[in-house]
Amino acid sequence: MQTKQRERIRECATALRSAEASVRILRTIAWDPAVKTRFFANGARELPDVAVTPFDPAPVHALVADARRRIDFDGPVAAWLSRCADAIEASADLLASAGTPAFLEHGARLWGLPADERAGTSSLALARAVEMSCAELYGIDLGAPPEACHLATGVAGRMEAACRERFGQEGPEVHVVDSLSANALAGPRRIQIRRDACFSDLDIEQLIQHEAFVHVATSLNGRLQLELPLLGASHAGTTRTQEGLAVFAEFISGSLDPDRLRRLADRILAIQMSIEGADFLDVYRTFLERIGDESQAFENARRVFRGGVLSGGAPFLKDSVYLGGFLQVTNCLRAVVSQGRVDCLALLFCGKLDVEDLPALAQLAADGLCVPPRFLPPWAQDRRFLLTYLTYSSFLNGVRLDDYREHYRHLLADAPPVKGFVPSAR
Repeated sequence: MQTKQRERIRECATALRSAEASVRILRTIAWDPAVKTRFFANGARELPDVAVTPFDPAPVHALVADARRRIDFDGPVAAWLSRCADAIEASADLLASAGTPAFLEHGARLWGLPADERAGTSSLALARAVEMSCAELYGIDLGAPPEACHLATGVAGRMEAACRERFGQEGPEVHVVDSLSANALAGPRRIQIRRDACFSDLDIEQLIQHEAFVHVATSLNGRLQLELPLLGASHAGTTRTQEGLAVFAEFISGSLDPDRLRRLADRILAIQMSIEGADFLDVYRTFLERIGDESQAFENARRVFRGGVLSGGAPFLKDSVYLGGFLQVTNCLRAVVSQGRVDCLALLFCGKLDVEDLPALAQLAADGLCVPPRFLPPWAQDRRFLLTYLTYSSFLNGVRLDDYREHYRHLLADAPPVKGFVPSAR
């Protein structure tokens, strides 16, 4: 790579990092805690009263335009920088359109719609399949330990110990806070856990794998990319892969259970409800009927409508990418392993990126602009089980399941249901 092009890449990556600095989507569209208080004070019968935070996209567009002028070359690196520029512009437009029907259009530019097909399927199709499968498991003893509510303070202690062991002195502080848009939220310097949240045994491991070992790790690794500061930016163009990678971490570590999978599916189904015209009250009541908890039903519905139109038609689409990203990352890993490109696995942790950026990152690594990640999750550091699973999974892709399904349907047709053979958890 020529010296001039290397400098152009550095300049563009730095300029785009500056452009996205003021685009803080979750912070800008967050609801004041008083909204929830007023909603229940009014008997949960009226749409929430939410103030929209004004956002001017013009300064962001100007900074992005300045960055684009530095892309005077072709190839995968130019395509990566252009995709990042597109995502930053779309994010600014999303915030500027909060509370209007255009919010859906700009959200779709960033994350797509639940029904959009990728590789022959969609997030909505996967959510419906999960919903159906989980319904069939209802009432079956899965061998889980008795239900327990692990409090935020105890979870924070476990999270802090895991971060200290994995990241040492560079790890984030862990704080329990009174108000938060989710049960937990992670950044490179701070992990926050909502005080009134209740966690199951697997919820704790899910948080460690999802928030700490993926989100914190990629943030810290991105900050080490001094030549490419853009890799330290959590812009919306990286959300699908980052959340997909985090859900895959839950899965490969054995902490992704049917309840968590169904919660992810329910978010997509609720988003689709809103797209089809359901308002906040419709979605809130659907969640309330499902889980029986007024506070959590409100929080679930809030995730769908924050920044959007409360009367329906334009929800916040980010939560539709968790399952879609999980599918994307899983298939990406299966494909690269089947093609003997295990070298690409570590690239996924070099910073905040999308799987479509892998050719660019490989080129940048070869040219010395992208440095190897310092922090990896345990399952990516010791790859023995990961590679075994991915190799076997790739083979299964070619097996005709319908033949096996039909065979075992006939085999078990007259077999009586067996009770009492599932061991209780100890």
